[in-house]
Amino acid sequence: MIKFGYTILYVDNVEASIVFYENAFGFSRKFITPEKDYGELSTGETTISFASKKLAAQNLKDGFIESTLEEKPFAIELGFLTDDVAGTVQKATSFGAVLVKEPVQKPWGQIVAYVRDLEGFLIEICTEVQG
Repeated sequence: MIKFGYTILYVDNVEASIVFYENAFGFSRKFITPEKDYGELSTGETTISFASKKLAAQNLKDGFIESTLEEKPFAIELGFLTDDVAGTVQKATSFGAVLVKEPVQKPWGQIVAYVRDLEGFLIEICTEVQG
């Protein structure tokens, strides 16, 4: 059996990223290493992890493309489900998230908005798809 366990975001400051996600979205810290180069958040069923770019470079000797707010976001997003999209967007932006797209209702009924976190990672904030 294979189970999706976590997503790791490579960031400049692991602790600052964890604090942002705790404040902006209410996730709870699982742990952070004493060196503050790796940490995890509990988000429900899936973990979001953070690794310092320095630590990531040790594992990926050929390097990687860094996420920044100055560049377009990667072709990937984190999706956070909520019943209050507008309220969640407002809270996230109050803690430093950058608004990309205000909440809109899709033809299938789902409400969707987009923000970027402090390091430029794209986050979709949405209601569940009703099927």
